[in-house]
Amino acid sequence: MRSELSKKWRGILHFIVAMKNFHQPVMLQEVLEALNPQPGQHFIDATLGAGGHAEAILERTAPDGILLGIERDPDMLAIAKERLRKFGSRLVPVCAPYDQMKEIVRQKAFGPVDSALFDLGISSWHLEHSGRGFSFQRDEPLDMRFNPDEGGPTAADILNGTSQEELAHILREYGEEPRARQIAKAIVRKRKQGRFTRTGQLVESLALWRTDRRTRHPATKIFQALRIAVNGELEILERGLAAAEDLCEPKGNIVAIAFHGLEGKIIKKILRPSKTRAPSYQEIKDNPRARSAHLYLCEK
Repeated sequence: MRSELSKKWRGILHFIVAMKNFHQPVMLQEVLEALNPQPGQHFIDATLGAGGHAEAILERTAPDGILLGIERDPDMLAIAKERLRKFGSRLVPVCAPYDQMKEIVRQKAFGPVDSALFDLGISSWHLEHSGRGFSFQRDEPLDMRFNPDEGGPTAADILNGTSQEELAHILREYGEEPRARQIAKAIVRKRKQGRFTRTGQLVESLALWRTDRRTRHPATKIFQALRIAVNGELEILERGLAAAEDLCEPKGNIVAIAFHGLEGKIIKKILRPSKTRAPSYQEIKDNPRARSAHLYLCEK
């Protein structure tokens, strides 16, 4: 247990050091243009992450602007607090899912809320350092919970415990996998030989579904589907966007960065965005993970 804990915090410290050297939040300039932060304003960063967007907003709102930073993952919150320590009490950090935004604002007596930001992409920390099985390129326990302290089923629980029909539904609805029924059937057949406990087992069982080495690995969609199901991401997104719309002052802006079509559909349904932007060619070249990002600007 001690070695596992030590490994986790070594990963956090490594990420903090690396972040200071080269971490660049996705579409930062576009976010700042859309939000147009001014001194003294109050912002909500609903997905604080490593704190990159928050840092730029706090710099623009100096000397007395305040940012409420909500982050579900306690490890990510620790990273952001270290990065943003220089801003002192101008950062109000909270560990919670962002659909609890209204209650948090009430408890913290935070406001008025000028604008809000949602950066919905999974972070490089989760993929590379969390050890919770978010990446199919690493052999790790099949957890995928953003905050294990919340309890709830893990990815392994879903793979081993749901019916074939429910598993096919998850893969089809959350992963947009056209072969969901066949893959679910193969997973159910495989788990009869032994429980799924690690990502390597799942990736191995999906290898047969890769028909062309030039195409995306089928595990990409399957891992996305399991992560969304484990964390209830789409339901939380609907409630969080609606809460932000209610909280923001008239003429306030809500900016949401989505990384797949399921998120985009919900943003369009709830907020009816006025503008949409994609990352620049240079940003995609510098940071390939930005290639699927789309920024939605919603003016209240």
